[in-house]
Amino acid sequence: MYQPAIFASGYAGFKLFERTTPRQMEAFSRSAEVKRDIAYFMEKIGEAATPADLVADRRLLKVALGAFGLGEEIDKRAFIRKALEGGTEARDAFANRMSDARWRAFASAFGYGDSAGAQTGKPGFAAGIADRYRERAFEAAVGATDENFRLAMNFRREAAAIASAAETDRAGWLKMLAQKPLRAVLEGALRLPKAMAHLDIDRQVAIVEDKARETFGSSSPAALASPEIMDKALRRFFVRADLATASANAPGSTALTLLSNASAASLLLSNAIR
Repeated sequence: MYQPAIFASGYAGFKLFERTTPRQMEAFSRSAEVKRDIAYFMEKIGEAATPADLVADRRLLKVALGAFGLGEEIDKRAFIRKALEGGTEARDAFANRMSDARWRAFASAFGYGDSAGAQTGKPGFAAGIADRYRERAFEAAVGATDENFRLAMNFRREAAAIASAAETDRAGWLKMLAQKPLRAVLEGALRLPKAMAHLDIDRQVAIVEDKARETFGSSSPAALASPEIMDKALRRFFVRADLATASANAPGSTALTLLSNASAASLLLSNAIR
């Protein structure tokens, strides 16, 4: 498979990489493995009339999950089937009760448990899923070389979409905090400690709003719809990631990690709240 070329790390390297992304993604899409995956999906997905049909075919499931950034969940077949069977129309549907909105998007797109039924045989369905898969599979290939690049690419797309569509500010922040890839970038951009995850979710949102106001000049996730604010967020994420890497490589870093305790976590949280 074509392996994307990354010329330098960090924010400067990422901006350079973005200029080559269209050409590299086109080359990636022409690679034999990607073409085989998509050709198989296009040919066979119409036969997957039920969730059981889909989860029974690992090749189909690879593309279906990969299109929604859920490729790493492929072995959770019972879980996947339950999410699909419940659909998304009922308020208490299994997919709707999951904090990660990617599962709702996945179940909604395939439509198995909803009143309109399976969408797998509808015109344009297979092509739409295939396009999503190409993009996210390319990001996964990028992540094999630099995971921070993958996180940044995902954040630029998904956070901007949430920023533009969120019904309320709280709903927007909740969606970002619930998705691990988005949360990782948000924590870096806003200098938030990972220990914050142990707090009540309403308190987490309040902290994010305060930090966003301080950092971006607005407490609303809608600010990330601005290209300038988005670039600022990614730049801060890369700076923090670089510092973490430098710290991890410094002499004595392992000992310092082992000595960290609840008091250190409390100090980080107090800094985040200020």
